[in-house]
Parts: sequence; structure tokens; C-alpha cells
Amino acid sequence: MNQPPWMPAAWAELGQRETAGRGNNPRISGYFERSGHPSIVDDAVPWCAAFVGACLEASNITGSRSLAARSYLSWGIAAETPTLGAVTVLSRGSDPSAGHVGFLVGRTERSVVLLGGNQSDAVTVAAFDVARVLGYRLPAPAQIRPAARPDSPLFSSALEHVLLFEGGWSDDPFDPGGATNKGITIGVLANVRGIPLTSTTAEHLKSELRNLSDSEVRQIYLGRYWQKARCPDLPAAIAFMHFDAAVNQGVGRASRMLQQALGVDVDGEIGPITLSAAQARDTAATLARYADIRRRHYQSLSHFWRFGRGWLRRLDATTRAALVLVRASQTFTPPLNEKQENDIMPDAVTPVTQAPAPTPTKWWGESLTVWGAIVTALSTVAPTLLAAFGIDISGDLIERLGSDLVLVAQAIGGLAGTLMTIIGRARAVTTLVARRAKIAS
Repeated sequence: MNQPPWMPAAWAELGQRETAGRGNNPRISGYFERSGHPSIVDDAVPWCAAFVGACLEASNITGSRSLAARSYLSWGIAAETPTLGAVTVLSRGSDPSAGHVGFLVGRTERSVVLLGGNQSDAVTVAAFDVARVLGYRLPAPAQIRPAARPDSPLFSSALEHVLLFEGGWSDDPFDPGGATNKGITIGVLANVRGIPLTSTTAEHLKSELRNLSDSEVRQIYLGRYWQKARCPDLPAAIAFMHFDAAVNQGVGRASRMLQQALGVDVDGEIGPITLSAAQARDTAATLARYADIRRRHYQSLSHFWRFGRGWLRRLDATTRAALVLVRASQTFTPPLNEKQENDIMPDAVTPVTQAPAPTPTKWWGESLTVWGAIVTALSTVAPTLLAAFGIDISGDLIERLGSDLVLVAQAIGGLAGTLMTIIGRARAVTTLVARRAKIAS
């Protein structure tokens, strides 16, 4: 018999039980987190609705996001007939607000059999009086999220780029993300595993983080970043930049930055308006604005002093790679038909290859880089040397004088060039012609 997609996740939890005493079963605490209540870690809190919600969320189905069992009476759609896996809501005592919820796995004339959580403090299969049934529910189509699409060559390229900068294992005390391996933080792994990150679970999670397989790393990036950030629906160059931002700066923040770069309402939800704007706007201009927004965010962080240089180097490399994708999309031209080819290039004309333009040159005195190096050297070395002779002059003063000197040098160079052009033109009496040069072998 075919099972609905959430049932394998539910059966996998069979046997999970509350921890006796003052401890908590991290697996049960994970149900609270997956169903939208990460602050609750106490497995003594009623958790039947959390179990149902966690199993649904694990199957790309939005649960009620409530810890009240009866919340499922208004969730989804009513099942016309009881079916395997239907979310079944029961009454509990005379309290009209109390209840129990689980997944239907069997039914007799007098009983319903549920696979559920918090049944005798565990995930079990148990029978309940059919008279307690308040309703059977199934997910509505709008609550079923699309499954992650297969990855693509663009995703592979973007992931390879990200991993170049994320590196391997790191547990830098200054890194707010904590322990990280191949760009996956311990917090992300805890969420993937459905285990809350606490002082008790931290060492176990670190061990699992160190031993992440390449295939699992790829799946985490695909589902939690590439798909979640809507990268497959964006132009390739923007998707490349957006994926890197989602990994390094968070999916939510990256989505807001993209919307800011596109000039649409900033709500952090990538929907039809944002996607339409991404297709309509000039891609290169969008990338430039996106890069500037990312740069300013990096610079606003308190730990920029430690990681800033690497972040900006990464941003520059990502922007360059994304622009390559822009140019690649612009250089494609449809093939010409036979008539168009004849119109453009008749048979009597032999095609030639245009020589590359000569590399532009300039006098060294016009180079701001050269003058900048000279002024910097003078401003750091000259004060010390002059002080030895009793002359007190500050580095700031030298920099101001140096700036004036650069302007004077540029003006002189420009004037000299102009005069040479005028004199050369006045003396010219012969028309310039091109001659074929032959190189002796």
C-alpha cells in the first residue's frame, strides 16, 4: 500500500521516548524546533502536535505551526473518508481546548490506531476510542512546498566557487557562526539533524560536523541555500552572486539585499515581483548595486577587523565571476541563414582578422599609482629623517603637499602633450598613408 510522503519520516521516529529525570531527549526537542518553536527544549511539554508538525515539515509540507493538537482541525482540508496517514484529531477529557493528534494507521468499528508522539511519553502505535475522533485532515495543495529541483551545472559551478572560500574545518572563537566545516555551521547541522544546539549536544554535533560527507554537504547547500534562496529562478549571473551571499550572509539577509539592489519592496520573500524585476533589470547594473550593498554590510560588522579583508576579496572574486556569466550571455548571436551570410560577406571578399588595439601607454609622471607610492613613502620616512636635523614636519603636511605636487605634475604633462600635438599638426605637410611592412626571415 502506498504511503503519503510524511509517513516514512513518522515511522523513522518510532520508539523515541522522553528522558527520565531532569534530562531531555534531543530528538524530541528537535520536534519543537522543526515545528516552529526552537525555544522549547523540555520534553515534558506536551509534544504530540510538535511531532506531527515535524514530520510534515520534513516532507516539505507546512504544518499548523502550533503546539495545540486541535489547531489541526483548521489545518488543510477535511478527508472525506479516513485514509492511511490522515492527520487525526481526538478530544481529551471534557476540556474543549484539549486534545491529541497523530497519523492514522488503522481503524476498526470501535477504535482508531494512530502513530503519534507523546503516547505514553513516546512515539508509539496506539488504539483510541473512535468516539473521540473530531476530524481527519489532509494537507491542502497550497501547503505542499515544491520538492527541491535536481541540481544543475550552474549550481555545481556556484558551489565550487563557494567552497574555494569556505575551506575546511574552523572553530574560530571570533566567528559568530561557531564551528564550521566546508561552510556548514554547527547551527545549520543541528537544524538539519533536528537536534537543538546546547552545551550537552555541542560536542556530538562537532564530531558529526567534522565527518560530513561531500554528498551531504552538497545536499545541504542545494536545499538550504540554492533552492531556498530561489536561485534556479534567477538569471544565471544574479543567481551566482545571490547564492554566495545566501551562504556567507544568510538567506534572509541576501534576499533583502537582492530586493534592495532591484529597487522593489524589501520584505525578504523572493516572489513573483522580485523575480520579474530580476529578469527585467540590467544584470550588470544589478550586480554592481548588489556588490555595493554586500560591501557596506560587511563593513558595518563589529568583527570586520578580523574577517573583513577575506570577505571583500571573496566579494570581488564573486562579482568578477558573475560578470563573466553576463558577458557569456551577451556574446551569443543566432546563426545567420545563407542569404544573410551572402549579404554580409560576398564570395569576392576574403575575411580578415582585425589586429588587436595597441595597449595604451602613458608617461610615468601621469600615473597616480606612482605618485601615490612616492607621497606615501615621503610621509612615512621624511619626518623621521628631517627630525634628525632639527626639522619638525608632519606626515599629514607632506601628504597635502604631495597631493598638490601630483596635480601640478598632471597639469604639466597635459600641457606638454597638447603643445606637442599642435606643433606636430602645424608641421605636417604630407598625408599619412599605410604601407605594407615585410619582415625578413
